[in-house]
Amino acid sequence: MAISEGGLLTDEIRQKVWPKLLNVNTSDPPPISGKNLRQGSKDYQQVLLDVRRSLRRFPPGMPEKQREGLQEELIDIILLILERNPQLHYYQGYHDIVVTFLLVVGEKLTPSLVEKLSTHHLRDFMDPTMDNTKHILNYLMPIIDQVNPELHDFMQSAEVGTIFALSWLITWFGHVLSDFRHVVRLYDFFLACHPLMPIYFAAVIVLYREQEVLDCDCDMASVHHLLSQIPQDLPYETLISRAGDLFVQFPPSELAREASAQQQAEKTAASTFKDFELASAQQRPDAVLRQRFRGLLRPEERTKDVLTKPRTNRFVKLAVMGLTVALGAAALAVVKSALEWAPKFQLQLFP
Repeated sequence: MAISEGGLLTDEIRQKVWPKLLNVNTSDPPPISGKNLRQGSKDYQQVLLDVRRSLRRFPPGMPEKQREGLQEELIDIILLILERNPQLHYYQGYHDIVVTFLLVVGEKLTPSLVEKLSTHHLRDFMDPTMDNTKHILNYLMPIIDQVNPELHDFMQSAEVGTIFALSWLITWFGHVLSDFRHVVRLYDFFLACHPLMPIYFAAVIVLYREQEVLDCDCDMASVHHLLSQIPQDLPYETLISRAGDLFVQFPPSELAREASAQQQAEKTAASTFKDFELASAQQRPDAVLRQRFRGLLRPEERTKDVLTKPRTNRFVKLAVMGLTVALGAAALAVVKSALEWAPKFQLQLFP
């Protein structure tokens, strides 16, 4: 449901499904700290400033008193997670993710869900440095290159880089989309998929805007200005579908060498998902043949092949990869057998 058209549809359903996607036991919330977290936290002042600036993240028309109460809860939840996980480092934009969970699942469930998310999907963003975040961004151009070499070469010539997509990635688009319905729809999708799926979605946004980009002056300022202003009327369901297609056809294991060549990094969040790596590494025989055949196609034919691939196999694979997070390696072994996947290939995600 989370990856299919429309997503989970209502917050009532999300309150039941998001914990399952994150494998969180909702009957065992994290203990409340007995400390005065605001007084003892080195991050309190920055969190306070960011939360105070988050007015537009709350529904229009929400009574001021209610909104202020939610902002206070938001501060306390962030500080609690940081206090319980000293290896995590706060970054500006983290509050955009936490507030989304707070508005959807409420104060009781948010600490458990966001803590799990922070130690898995968001783990690289919460390192002391941005090295791993930059490395994840380095997947963007290889994805674009696979689908549209002309657009890729134009962006490379413009030297625009990938920093325009930074806020997209680290907030799961929560900071840049004004319609909350679109934000939670993307969260449905990302929670059910591989941790690198947000960068695939960023790539399909750029690909969707191909003509706008190519019409720009080929310089960094012009292209960066265009891409940093994300349209609010995107065809979200179409782009979600395309992102899933691209992930299945060009899994991270195939793109890792090119991404790593741009920036060396020891580990990304994907490397903590061993089951995901295994799923990405294994292809059914017909998929391998399709990949070999696609390599012989002209670029325009390759693009058509990627964007019009039948949906059935993609949904099966994405669902398998999403369920793997919750169910673990044993479930993956069962599903692999049921789908008659090929024998295990050795995956080396980062050389």
